[in-house]
Amino acid sequence: MDKRFFLIAVAPIALAQLPPFVPAPGQPIHRGDPGTFEIIPDTLVSSQQIFLGRPGKVYILDKVQNNPTKINGHPAWAEEYRTTDDRQRTMDVVTNAFCAGGNVLANGTWVNVGGNQAVTLAGEPAESQDGTSAPYFDADGRRSLLNPCAAEDCEWSASPFETDQRWYPTVEALEDGSIIILGGSRNGGFVNSAALSVPSYEYFPPAGPPIISPFLENTLPVNLYPLTWLLPSGNLFVQAAFSTILLDHKNHVETPLDDMPHAVRVYPASAGTVMMPLTPENNWTATLMFCGGSNIANEEWTSPGFVAITRPASTSCVKITPDLSRSYVEDDSLPDGRSMASCVLLPDGKVLCLNGARKGTGGYGKRPWAIGQSYADDPVLTPVLYDPAAPAGQRWSSDGFSASTVPRMYHSSALLLADGSIFVSGSNPNKDHTVGPDVKYPTEYRTERFFPSYYNQRRPQPKGLLSQFSYGGPPFDVTLDSDDLFGDFKNVEAATVVVLRPGFSTHAMSMGQRMVVLQSSYTGYTNNSATLHVNQMPPNPAIFAPGPALLFVVVKGVPSVGVHVMIGSGQIEQQKTLPVGSLPSSSIIEVPNTNSPNGEPNAERNNKSGALSLVAKRPNGFELWVALWMAVLASFFGGL
Repeated sequence: MDKRFFLIAVAPIALAQLPPFVPAPGQPIHRGDPGTFEIIPDTLVSSQQIFLGRPGKVYILDKVQNNPTKINGHPAWAEEYRTTDDRQRTMDVVTNAFCAGGNVLANGTWVNVGGNQAVTLAGEPAESQDGTSAPYFDADGRRSLLNPCAAEDCEWSASPFETDQRWYPTVEALEDGSIIILGGSRNGGFVNSAALSVPSYEYFPPAGPPIISPFLENTLPVNLYPLTWLLPSGNLFVQAAFSTILLDHKNHVETPLDDMPHAVRVYPASAGTVMMPLTPENNWTATLMFCGGSNIANEEWTSPGFVAITRPASTSCVKITPDLSRSYVEDDSLPDGRSMASCVLLPDGKVLCLNGARKGTGGYGKRPWAIGQSYADDPVLTPVLYDPAAPAGQRWSSDGFSASTVPRMYHSSALLLADGSIFVSGSNPNKDHTVGPDVKYPTEYRTERFFPSYYNQRRPQPKGLLSQFSYGGPPFDVTLDSDDLFGDFKNVEAATVVVLRPGFSTHAMSMGQRMVVLQSSYTGYTNNSATLHVNQMPPNPAIFAPGPALLFVVVKGVPSVGVHVMIGSGQIEQQKTLPVGSLPSSSIIEVPNTNSPNGEPNAERNNKSGALSLVAKRPNGFELWVALWMAVLASFFGGL
């Protein structure tokens, strides 16, 4: 064979067969004082819906309104915010995505489902619904499904497939990487009604007509944005009003669970909700937590005398583990009542709760008792942190946290970024763009980063991270040097490898947010270096649906900067499951305190101590790439 042909044609094929590694993560670009908010540049549109769609890029969707920034002759209602340097660009949205839902498919495409009718100034209905009515030229979003492309120059476009007419739908990812779309209303309103309700669920990509849900028929009027999670059993947990079910969506069977205690958690009561981390210790069993909301009876929501803003938000927190029990259990109460609270999973396994109000609910309108148009008042400005490992009675704390200066009321959002900070934006309890000195809760474009306590610490920079994960399959090794271990090899004993999807944040929900801790063991070396031996995803796609995610390595409670990875095949299909790899037992090996130049243990010394050098010094992807190309080049030039 001509060696030049080998260099051009065969070597790239050989390189493509290398394990899919990613470069070791670095350190955060930004600096921030832990426990504080930092004001960053205003967004171009108000952040009603946000998600981390590409590495370092937050995508923002707004309702159709008269935002000052323009695009293509009309106000902008969407943008891309680059978190590395705060650069922004507007994006055109062809329909009104007001109060839509969203999630991500297995191939990495984010979808935005539903919305509201086309409107004109002050949110009034437009003369036509096809996008031809001035001054906004927006089309009806109630039957729309928008897709951003997968390239770096993403733009929104309408799907050729239509969903049912849905306003306030919930969207959840499934085991094959498709999505299920549940509930909603055919038109706007504070709560749902029999005349407007869409009591059904359907799939995208389409898989037949919508299926009627008795649960959604029977939970009026508070069943918009039904709280929904895919469980490891493959069933869906669905909650609205005070009712709860398990939904076997494949056989269309609904099994009642116990009623929700203490408060309504679904919109517009809008409690903070989260699926707790799925870990080897809990056998990747899902526990759901609900905190805050409003204790309002179903019939009160539509009563002529109902005054939302006088109702105090609940402080109660409850949990349920629906694959094991039908009952809720009490947990520590919030320090302050909150409605419209956002709960954000942190890579260290804790939950940050921020945004919201002590009084009132979500929603807005021109009621005599409203604050301007807001149905809520008395914002809660200081975040609170939930530590599941703390003793009962001590799990919530605001120690070391400063208050925000921006009230985050209705239509606020919050999202974990790859560097471990929180992107906090939005708030607009108004029909249209509304600002001015006499407006207590205006349309907000002010945006903040919140910095958790770990933020300014030196981050681990692990080597050997995969870029794509299978369900089961062979384990991989992650190497940590002395700096990664904070100078103490014993810190490897509690180190974790975390897969986390920040989700689609809107209306105090994070659709698709979940976190899995991978099974691992370790080999620690007394020269303060270590290797983590890590299994890939648990062999059950219902534990974590396929699609993009962030990967963190956490040492001593400090996460590495997250790297973007793909979970599963990258296709919408039944995901292959493989046998789980066998991990070596955890051990500590005595070696002299002599490190190689890159901080990894010296292989010869490890062999003298009985360690396997291939385990202790497995090359990362870059090293394999260099070694192969050096061999190719040597062979090529040596034969000329």
